[in-house]
Amino acid sequence: MTQIRPLTQFRVPLGGQEIALQELQFEAGGMCFLRTRIREKSRFTIFDVDPVTAQLWGEHLLRWAASQPASTEPVAIPETDPGQVDA
Repeated sequence: MTQIRPLTQFRVPLGGQEIALQELQFEAGGMCFLRTRIREKSRFTIFDVDPVTAQLWGEHLLRWAASQPASTEPVAIPETDPGQVDA
């Protein structure tokens, strides 16, 4: 069975999308993946990335954010049940 460990979950202040980050470990082993789940009303976008891609993406997100003027803070939403497994 695939193991999913919640890392964080928050709501985008403009647009209201819910973003959840989860660590994904497959039963067969190998590297972990980072799952990103974006919920916008009843629509979900789910994708998994490897550690190298996650690092590259994160660096670009941080670089862009640092170049922007201060704005609103994301709104935290309650964590999901750590035992919950999403497909």
